[in-house]
Amino acid sequence: MSSPKPVRALYTDYKVFSGTANPALTREICEALGCPLGSMMIKGFADGETHLQIQENVRGSDVFVVQPTCTPVDHHLIELLLMIDAFKRASAERITAVLPYYGYARQDRKDRPRMPISAKLVASLLETAGANRVLALDLHAAQIQGFFDIPVDHLFAAPVMVEYFKDHYDRGSLAVVSPDAGGVERARAFAKRMNAPLAIIDKRRTDANVAEVMNIIGEVRGKHCLMVDDLVDTAGTLVHGAEALLDQGARSVAAFATHAVLSGPAVERINQSKLEELVVTNSIPHSHHAAKCAKLRTLSVAPLLAKAIQSIHEGGSISTLFID
Repeated sequence: MSSPKPVRALYTDYKVFSGTANPALTREICEALGCPLGSMMIKGFADGETHLQIQENVRGSDVFVVQPTCTPVDHHLIELLLMIDAFKRASAERITAVLPYYGYARQDRKDRPRMPISAKLVASLLETAGANRVLALDLHAAQIQGFFDIPVDHLFAAPVMVEYFKDHYDRGSLAVVSPDAGGVERARAFAKRMNAPLAIIDKRRTDANVAEVMNIIGEVRGKHCLMVDDLVDTAGTLVHGAEALLDQGARSVAAFATHAVLSGPAVERINQSKLEELVVTNSIPHSHHAAKCAKLRTLSVAPLLAKAIQSIHEGGSISTLFID
């Protein structure tokens, strides 16, 4: 994607800051915007508490705080809340929390008795800390936007992914596959962009991070199948899905997921699986172990997020960045 034009300030100025979760992504965003990365000191006390200080004037500024709440989730979440509070107390005019990855998004409902709705709690914490706006990328469930009483711009990585797959795959023999019923809307939108048929894997989850493939809905025989998901955690869903698709006559199976959580045995499972490749974004930084995964390909969402930041700052529309 082409780099955005220089930002035209509507506030006194705009500033982009980064937490410790993914500073490399924030530097890419700043490079695309043509602005310096905001100066901040973040360190820890001996007991594990986070200590931070903004090291430049932000009074009257339009501030964008980039922080995916990835592993360790609780630490990065607290760090984000402290940064937002610091900007509020430093008289920033507006604070936008840029969340390339929204932690706790999978806990978005009560599906069993006496459980929290953690995604809603995180939304309330961000608002209480002082965020005026949220920019999120590929939320696990779109209804999380409704947990906020402040504006939420929900972007999708699909434009970045479509560009890649159009260049690397024959669309005439491609089938887009949703790995579960919950991801059908996402897969359908991607299939529409790729002008490809849609298939669905019907699975039943017996426990957290444990999935059992039950049935495949749609025609996959002789097709190059592309499984589409928002995140890959332990990779069990993708690995079992690939096996089921090949058993049904698929010629090959690849996958893409926006967020490469890759916890536990994920990397080993992917390396030993029948997946041709797993395409992810840099919304979450890879561990050294994951970076060595031979089947992992990473695409940057920095230009996409930079364009969104530019549009939000200028008061323009970001509808062109949304998925069709």
